[in-house]
Amino acid sequence: MIRPRDLVVLRLAIPFMLCSSAQMINYRAGWRMPTRKQIERMASAVDGSAPPARALGPKDRMPQEYWDALMRDIQADAGPVGNAIQSRRLCEIQPHVLRIGCRRCNRTVEIRKADAVRLYGQDAIWKDVGQRILDQTCEVRTGRYEEDGCWPTFETR
Repeated sequence: MIRPRDLVVLRLAIPFMLCSSAQMINYRAGWRMPTRKQIERMASAVDGSAPPARALGPKDRMPQEYWDALMRDIQADAGPVGNAIQSRRLCEIQPHVLRIGCRRCNRTVEIRKADAVRLYGQDAIWKDVGQRILDQTCEVRTGRYEEDGCWPTFETR
């Protein structure tokens, strides 16, 4: 005797069995990918050249063409455009209002340059000052040293 539950299973299983092949179930997807020899044969048939040379390893010497291209590069001699604001000392920064934001909690703190100089000294680096300001007012505390604190973005106004 066939139960109603078995009929539902049969109704679902018959279309699946019609659309799938029992021989294909156990194959990996790798059968669709050509082997290394087949790839090299196809590449040599396309451009008529020999199979590609083996890739360079970490201990291999770089080819001369690589070094020539580096020496010809125009921007290789170009240095940094200027000091980023976070690496400058407070006495070197022109704007009178300094802004630091946190990417983690979307908070922004502004401090006047005169107040920052009075609190931290004129030779203090803005990156250290800004990090200290954010850490003093941080709202995201997890208890883990690696995750604690804010993620600063430095701006001027």
